[in-house]
Amino acid sequence: MRHLYIPTNTAEPTTLPEGSQTLHLQGSSMGTTWRVQLIGKTNLTADMLQQGLQYQLDQVDRQMSTWDINSDLCRFNRAAAGTWCRLPEAFCQVVDYAIYLARQTAGAYDPAAGKLVDLWGFGPQPRSSAFPNAARIMQAMAGHGWRDLQFERHAARLFQPGGVSLDFSSIAKGYAVDQLARFLDAQDVPSYLIEVGGELRGRGIKQDHSPWWIRIEQADGQSSTDKTAHESESGSEHLIALHELSIATSGNYRQFFDHEGRRYSHTIDSRTGYPVDNKLVSVSVLHRECMIADALATAFTVMGYENAIAYANQHEIAALFTQQQNNTISETRSRAMSVMLEE
Repeated sequence: MRHLYIPTNTAEPTTLPEGSQTLHLQGSSMGTTWRVQLIGKTNLTADMLQQGLQYQLDQVDRQMSTWDINSDLCRFNRAAAGTWCRLPEAFCQVVDYAIYLARQTAGAYDPAAGKLVDLWGFGPQPRSSAFPNAARIMQAMAGHGWRDLQFERHAARLFQPGGVSLDFSSIAKGYAVDQLARFLDAQDVPSYLIEVGGELRGRGIKQDHSPWWIRIEQADGQSSTDKTAHESESGSEHLIALHELSIATSGNYRQFFDHEGRRYSHTIDSRTGYPVDNKLVSVSVLHRECMIADALATAFTVMGYENAIAYANQHEIAALFTQQQNNTISETRSRAMSVMLEE
């Protein structure tokens, strides 16, 4: 069994207040479910917190959903060529980092892959019975892309060069997790574990003074939060104390479809126009901000193992890579992850 240390530069968890209460809240938003376990003062009511958390999530959904034609994202995607679109603050934070990461990874992370996502049937429209051919893929790749986006942070506006289709599916959930954490921090909640669609962020300790233990999601899609996890077939497991940390996992086993005996992942490499086809089964990234962990996990999946671990080591990113070759599954950690894991 491997346990993750709390980073040495992280402050010790805050002592829980006398007579504190434990609350379990949950709901649905952004096409998925969310759960929050928290410990706070008794003057905090479940109804108030439930409404506040749901409001934060719904705001993210209204701004960044590809399924809601009235969202700010869809409004931008429909905007006429050569126009500037004013955007709300949350959207600005996400697009700012998304463009930065696209540049950092030379397009392995692409926030403007919406046309390809739709073409391959992983967007809001039902998957077409016609399998994408080379001509349709080239058409979806033609025209303007993320390199043509102009973002003016001070003016909170984004330039639509014409035909750019944003898709924040690989970053919005992580940002939503961060928003929930900021909301709870504003309510002086000293301890919590947040989960939105499989992405997690934690802070503090529980009533018994133990941390919020979670297990890194297994390649079969099973996951566990705050439980003693069963060991994997390799005889090992990774339990992580989420204090001032987030974790996001990108896995090609999550969404896919089969065609003529071949499996096609939902993760699209917009540099080729096709779903990723490499040996990576899943990538888990640890970071203080869940938005960053979420986007990096997707970028690493697209980059492939060799390039991804080189990037993670260069930028001191804690990441766990699971690969499959034939029937053999292996795990490799970045240097930052190895430092944090205790054998």
